[in-house]
Formats: sequence, structure tokens, C-alpha cells
Amino acid sequence: MKLIIQIPCFNEAESLPETLVALPRQIDGIDTIEILIIDDGSTDNTSDVATRFGVHHIVRHRTNRGLAAAFQSGINRALAEGADIIVNTDADNQYEGRDIGKLVAPVLAGDADIVVGDRGVRNNAHFGPFKRLLQRFGSATVKRLSNTHITDAVSGFRAISRAAAQKINITSSFSYTTEMLIQAGRKRMAIVSVPIRTNGAVRPSRLFKSVPQFITNTGATMIRSYAMYNPLKVFVLAGAVSALIGVTPIIRFLYFYAIGEGGGHIQSLVIGGSLIVLGVVAIMFGAVADLVGRNRQLLEQTLERLHKLEDKLDGKTGFIKPVKTDIEKDMLAEQKRA
Repeated sequence: MKLIIQIPCFNEAESLPETLVALPRQIDGIDTIEILIIDDGSTDNTSDVATRFGVHHIVRHRTNRGLAAAFQSGINRALAEGADIIVNTDADNQYEGRDIGKLVAPVLAGDADIVVGDRGVRNNAHFGPFKRLLQRFGSATVKRLSNTHITDAVSGFRAISRAAAQKINITSSFSYTTEMLIQAGRKRMAIVSVPIRTNGAVRPSRLFKSVPQFITNTGATMIRSYAMYNPLKVFVLAGAVSALIGVTPIIRFLYFYAIGEGGGHIQSLVIGGSLIVLGVVAIMFGAVADLVGRNRQLLEQTLERLHKLEDKLDGKTGFIKPVKTDIEKDMLAEQKRA
């Protein structure tokens, strides 16, 4: 069983050593632990620091492409390196590295596809009152949109099984946390939370410059991700609202028309008719988007099968690896013991 711990980095040369030192080198049930750094266009010596501390794999982006892209690059490389479980953590040592064993335990036991580290937002001493409120509201929203029971939706401390990682395709340009949960929830993956410990912040977040920016970008990501997997519901709801609003001025016009004063209220008829037409068009867009969404699901299934086929290919010959029979496996085991 191979575990790869991936760490997206952007100018993390100062904080990265402490994070790397805190990572476990041995976990029960894990045969091999390797570390993967995604250098997202850093302008300091982040990659050099990673090399000095013995990091096994380094992925470099020529320019800063953002956290979501760095996360997906890490997932792709970890899969290519044969990871059975992938753990994502932050480079600023926010998450306690010793809790990685706790994080991967449900995956090892076969109880979960994805495990999210719960920072205990409600009682976390490192969070201020406003941040606690914001995190709780955001998590409640994601919980509803993804149909999951995760209480810390934006926690980046996560363990992912190989099978789950092959199904996740992050398209956001901001952050992967909420989109990943909405995708996983809609794909009926088993997602659980485990309580984890955190360290105090050593610097302001580099993901966003202000709270309003974070709220705007996260909200847009959630809406886009939900609409991607539920387009018919979103467009039908929007169209129905528009049509219902359009009915009101029409009823107003009919009332005045009935009492002989309809001549001065033609604008109500025009506005109401326009809103109803807009609603019908939105519903039609929803039907088209739903068909496109179904096609996207087929493409994702094809990509997943491609990942599984790559698992069977021999990296040296390019041919499918021969499957050993039980007798051959027993013979190899005897040869190793001898």
C-alpha cells in the first residue's frame, strides 16, 4: 500500500521545512510513504528547499496557476506514481502532520473513498468569531448542495483513495475544496470526517486577499459546480421563478381589462409576457444543459476507464501487465522466503 502526501506550494520556502519535518515516515497499514511537492510558479527557492529535505517528487508550474490547478496536477502525478492513497495538506503547517495516520485509517479500512479533516471550527481557538460563523455557514451550504455530512467543507486536509482520485476532475480556477465535495457527493462516493488538530497561522492566506473576495469566489465555485451536475434543476427553478413573476403583471392587466380600464396598462402585459417567455427559454436551456451534462458524465466514465487501463500497462514495454495466477504468486512468495 503506497501513500503519497502532496503539498501545493507557492513561495513556501520559509514554512515548508517545518511542514516536511512534521510529516510521518511510517503508518500502520502503509508500506511506502512518499512526498510530492507542487511548486505553483514560486519565485523563491521552494523547489530547492524541497529537494534538500528529500522530497520524492516535484511538479513545477512555470507560472502561478492557482490552488485548484496545483491540486489537480498533484493528483495526476500521484496517480502516475502509483499512489493507492493520496493525502493533501498545506505548506504552512496549519494541519498537524501526525494526524495523517488518523486521516487515512477509514480509507485503509474500506469505509471511505474520501476523508476530510475536521478542524472543529465551532471551538477552534485559532479561528476568530467571524471566521467561525463564515465557515459554519459555508459548510452548511456545501452540505446541502453535495448531499454529504461534512462539517468543515473548506478544510484542505484530505485523504483520497486511488479509485476516488481517478473520478475527480477539478475545473475551478480558485479552490478545489467545495467543488471536490459537490462532485464526490453527486457521484455517490463515501465521504467521512475525522477530527484533526491545527496549528496557529504563520502568515495571511495567499489564496485570497480579502474576505469579500473569498466569499465571492467560493460562492461562484459552489454555484458553478452544482449547476454542472444539476443543470436541469437549476434552469427549471430559474425559469419557473421568472414565469411566476411574469404572471403577476398579467393578472394585473386582466383585472384592469375586466373593469374596462385595460387600455392604460398594456405595459403590464408586455412585461409579464416577456418574463414568461424568458422563463420558458431558461427551461429549454436547462434541457439542453442536462443533455450536455449527460455527455460529460460519459466522458468522465471514459476517462476513469482510461486511468484504470493505465494501471494495467507496463511502463517499460507499454503492454498490459500479465496477471499472475494464485500458483505463480505462491511460487514467488516461496522464492522470496528462500
